[in-house]
Amino acid sequence: MDDFDLVSIIDELPLWSAPFGFKLLDMIELKPGINALDIGCGLGFPLIELALRLGTSSKVFGIDPWERGIERINLKIRKLDLKNVTVNKGVAEKLSFEDNFFDLIVSNNGINNVEDIGSTLSECYRTSKPGAQLTITLNLENTMIEFYDVFEEILIKNGLDNAALKMKDQIYSKRKPLDETRQSLDEAGFEIQTIDEDSFQINFLDGATMFEHYLIKYWFLDGWKSVVHSDDLENIFELVEKRFNEIAREAGEICLTVPFVTLDCRRR
Repeated sequence: MDDFDLVSIIDELPLWSAPFGFKLLDMIELKPGINALDIGCGLGFPLIELALRLGTSSKVFGIDPWERGIERINLKIRKLDLKNVTVNKGVAEKLSFEDNFFDLIVSNNGINNVEDIGSTLSECYRTSKPGAQLTITLNLENTMIEFYDVFEEILIKNGLDNAALKMKDQIYSKRKPLDETRQSLDEAGFEIQTIDEDSFQINFLDGATMFEHYLIKYWFLDGWKSVVHSDDLENIFELVEKRFNEIAREAGEICLTVPFVTLDCRRR
């Protein structure tokens, strides 16, 4: 197999989305001739996998505001010669689909990143058929708690109590408590059938390797740094890295835990 583009798409599965996505796929009811939507389809997982599993009798749509991600998905669509997938650039709070259109809506750790979860779920209700399946995964508020405990301790020890509060506000903005999510789903008109809680771990040799890992470096680090004033930034993160290096020497490695939930729902 010498096709570079084909090799580049079949050896890729985003590290972060994989554990969530496999749980989501396990809960989906595969039926012929349906319309399905993946909200926050990112780089195409599980969108592409869903399209392959459903087959050509179904139509699968993806929506995401990330233009570069959409370009990557379109490469996959071309190379796999998929005829049943369409990807749109847009936001979940304003879906460009008619009422009662979807039989299945999924979101793999995407709905917790929208600006307005209430509006998003209202749009899911509007565009789905009565009885439609809505299956979502969400990482929970204790995601990477091992990091946040150390971060908070160092912020407070250095008199940065306001930054510690900003850290908690940032966590809440991205990862709502499960009870709140359940309430939002109920208010939007969805009945939860199954709640499956799980977790996975990401391990690092030490603090330096943790901060250099692409997942941390490009998806989490900017958010962590944003709660600290620029004057204190270098010192605080030197202290955080030093503390994690100490933890790694004592424990043999650093372990960050990612608890998450898969919610399987039906539209009333």
